[in-house]
Amino acid sequence: MNYASFLSADGAPTWGVIDDGRAYDLGPTGLNLAATLRAAVVDGTFGKITDQHLQAQARPESDIEYLPSITDPGKILCIGVNYRTHQQETGRTDQKAPTVFTRFADTQIGHRQPALMPASTEQFDYEGEMALVIGKDAFHVAEEEAFEYVAGYAAYNDFTARDWQRVTTQWIPGKNFPGTGAFGPWLVPAADLGDVSALSLETRVNGDVRQKASVADLYFSIPELIAHVTGFTRLAAGDVIVTGTPGGVGFFMQPQGLLAEGDQVEVEITGLGVLRNTVTRVD
Repeated sequence: MNYASFLSADGAPTWGVIDDGRAYDLGPTGLNLAATLRAAVVDGTFGKITDQHLQAQARPESDIEYLPSITDPGKILCIGVNYRTHQQETGRTDQKAPTVFTRFADTQIGHRQPALMPASTEQFDYEGEMALVIGKDAFHVAEEEAFEYVAGYAAYNDFTARDWQRVTTQWIPGKNFPGTGAFGPWLVPAADLGDVSALSLETRVNGDVRQKASVADLYFSIPELIAHVTGFTRLAAGDVIVTGTPGGVGFFMQPQGLLAEGDQVEVEITGLGVLRNTVTRVD
């Protein structure tokens, strides 16, 4: 089942199920099963919908305005340089531990929303990734138990202002301009996906394939990431870990393949749909 956050016909935030080209409203403007998709993760509603969504108000999926899959996570923790191909193109090989940085919740956008290229950068770039959403409170989680804490998965595009990122060793400024964290289109329950290491990720710019990798190519696996992150901070249901991007980002292409206004960027992951955003330059 594909779950999503979106705006109701009246423009109010809600959430529901996307099924057979229709968006079924299960949020406060519909069946009111939970206030938000994050609340549905917290209370266990997420992943338990069978056919009750068919009783909800529905409209064509093409008519809805998507929001980030989880609109209000308490924490978003992103993992840097976590595919060997990306390590090789950046020269950051043989990492001893995951590189972790934060993204702010209010920088996120949904599927089909514009990716906002700030006027203060000349090096706007894409990073196609897979995100996971935590399903229950997690602290000091052992690797062998880590998958028990994952509620679901979604595609993510960690749009980055490289000149802001690379001017210091701290990446947070380059990763947190408004309108640069694309998340969606759907959040898919982990139980619906089986072995996530078998999933493939592909990023396209104007139809040109830039990144292509298997999730199995992660340098630090999902259990290793969850164990590491919960080793230093408590995670709550609805928190997000963005697991890293493969090689092929625009900055390291020869010649560089950085983004410009009007470029359409798609991140497609097996079973998670296609996350599509168009770059829009802003003052």
